[in-house]
Amino acid sequence: MNGIPTTMDTDNFMPNRSGRLNQLLYARCPVPSPLALAMQLGWIEEAMYQLAGIEVRSLFESNNPADMPRHFEINQVNAFRQGGSAPVIWAKSKHQDTRVIGLTWTDEYQTLIALPQSGIHQVKDLRGRRIGLPQHNIQLDHSRAAALRGFCVMLESEGLSLKDVDIIDLPDHEIPTQVRDGQVVSTGTGRRGRYSYSSEIHAISHGLVDAVYVKDVRGAQATHLLGAQVIADINHHPDPYIRLNNCTPRPLTVNTWLLDHYPHLVDCLLQQTYTAGEWALRHPDETLSLLSREVGWSESWVSYAYGKEVHRSLQLDLGQENIKRLGLYKDFLLKYHFIEQDFSVSQWIDPEPMERLLKQLKHGNKRSRVLLNSKRPAGFSRLIH
Repeated sequence: MNGIPTTMDTDNFMPNRSGRLNQLLYARCPVPSPLALAMQLGWIEEAMYQLAGIEVRSLFESNNPADMPRHFEINQVNAFRQGGSAPVIWAKSKHQDTRVIGLTWTDEYQTLIALPQSGIHQVKDLRGRRIGLPQHNIQLDHSRAAALRGFCVMLESEGLSLKDVDIIDLPDHEIPTQVRDGQVVSTGTGRRGRYSYSSEIHAISHGLVDAVYVKDVRGAQATHLLGAQVIADINHHPDPYIRLNNCTPRPLTVNTWLLDHYPHLVDCLLQQTYTAGEWALRHPDETLSLLSREVGWSESWVSYAYGKEVHRSLQLDLGQENIKRLGLYKDFLLKYHFIEQDFSVSQWIDPEPMERLLKQLKHGNKRSRVLLNSKRPAGFSRLIH
C-alpha cells in the first residue's frame, strides 16, 4: 500500500482507495508558536489541500467533550506537533518514532513566589523552608518537572540545592466530569477544567508551603491573585540555562514514517510554519491578537506573560545552541526519573527539511508561503488578507 507500514496505530490513519495518504493530524499546546499562527491563519490546511488534496485536522478532536486528550501518546504515523518539550522527550524515550525538524525559543513568565508575610524575599531565604511541587496522577507530570527545574536552577544559582529545602507534594485531586440535563458542563481537564495552580494557591494561602513555582499567563494571574512577591524572576534571567524548561525550547516534531514516505508534505508543513514566524515579525498587533485567541486570555495578559516583543520570538531554527539546550533538558528529565531511558538528541534532529527550505529561500524564493493554483475547499475562512 505505497509504503504504509503493516504495524501501526490506524485509529486516525485514513488512506484513500488507492492506498495513498489523504489526512494529516496535528497536536499543539495552547501556547505562542509559529505552528499555532500557521494553523489559525489557515495556511497549512490550504497549502496541503492545494498540494495533494490532504485534509488536516486536530488529533484531539472528539465528539465526546469528556474524552481525555492523548497528549503523550501520539503514535499516528501521519501526525505532527509543536508544544512543550517534555511530552515529546518522554515519548521519544518510549521509542515513539519522531524527528525534530524545528525549534523555537519563546520566553514566558516563570517565577518562584512567596507571600509577603513569609519573610522570604530572595532565593537564599529558602534555606530550611518548605517548597511545594505539584503532583499529578498522569504518565508524565510535566508540571512537576517544570516546577522542580525552576527550583533546582535558582537554588543552584545561590549555592544551595534541594537538600537545603523541605519538598512538600501537592496532589492535584481529579475533578469528575459534571453533567447537567444530559450536557457536559465541566471536566477535570482542559479549558473547562480546574485552574492550573489550584493546588499551589491553596497550599501557599493556607500556610502549608512557603514558596511555589508558577508560569505562563495563569501563573502571572495567580501571583496577582495572591498578592505574592516574586522571589525569583526566572524568565528575565540573563542566562538561557536558567530559563531552560519545558517551554524553552519548543520542538516541532513529525513522525519518521511521514518524513520518509512523504517528504514533500513535511517540506510544505515546515515552509508554512517557518513563514508564519517570519510573518509575525512584520505583524505584531495581528500576532498578539491570534496568540490571545490561542492561549485563551486577553491581549494584555499575553503581553505581560510573554513580553511585548513576543512576535520576535516565534522564528523556527535548528541552531546548535537550541539543540544543545534541548539536550540539557532531556538530561534533567533523565536525572530526576521523569524518563527512564536515555537517547541521543543529536540523532533525534533531522536537519534536512530545514536545510532544503533555507536553500530555497537563499536562491531567491522570498515568498515562501506559496499556494498552488487549485480550488480552495468550501468553508475556508481567512483571518488576514
